[in-house]
Amino acid sequence: MHDLKTTRVPHPHRTVDRVTRILEEVLYNPGLALADLVRVMDAPKSSVHGFLRGLLAKGWLYEEQHRFYLGPAVYGLTLASGNVRAGLVTQSDLLALHEQAGAAVFLGVHAGDDLIYVADAGSDHIVGFEARTSIRRRLLVTAGGKALLATRSDAELDAYLRRRQLEERPLVEAFLSERDDIRKKRIAINIRESGSRFAIATTIPNRDGQPAAALTIVGRSREMQPRQRELEALLIDCVDAWASRTGVAREAI
Repeated sequence: MHDLKTTRVPHPHRTVDRVTRILEEVLYNPGLALADLVRVMDAPKSSVHGFLRGLLAKGWLYEEQHRFYLGPAVYGLTLASGNVRAGLVTQSDLLALHEQAGAAVFLGVHAGDDLIYVADAGSDHIVGFEARTSIRRRLLVTAGGKALLATRSDAELDAYLRRRQLEERPLVEAFLSERDDIRKKRIAINIRESGSRFAIATTIPNRDGQPAAALTIVGRSREMQPRQRELEALLIDCVDAWASRTGVAREAI
């Protein structure tokens, strides 16, 4: 038998080495192209391309104009560790919304086929624990995910829904029945934990007006449902005010 107390010397793993090297290169040199990564890694183009496709699919990287940047999944890890990322809105923004709403606030981003929470304010023990123990959420089971899905073009949305497994068909049908209303009101809702938790979400646009993240208020159903219209208006007012800012916010998340 092996002595479990024996210290084992870790050995490099070729695949892991290449994946981590890609992430490190993109971290320190954001905007690298495929040719750049092939050159610095001295690896076959087909291998590097394959690793990139996998990292893109899971949200560890994102691609813009054929150049690569760290994706939202990386920043989801910071929330799981108790820290938050620099980015869309300030922590002060989220705290102010939490105080106005009297409920927990979560900022989530779309990664692959999932929603990943990257920041929060306030406390909702159930959702907060989940956000820190599993960074990914299926889009169809979250208010934020449904808000983001509803902004997709019909072609993109159809392609996404066709990829759902058979057990998700009830979720697909429920979403389709809600889609037009979500698009009209810019608001999605979700009820969980046997009806005890209620969530309201909308999307936050980037400078080009495209949805960049989902902002969700989560709390006890008995407290939030009577205030649904008030909370919907509060969400819309907040994201519209943030979108109108011209400068980069201080103390960014």
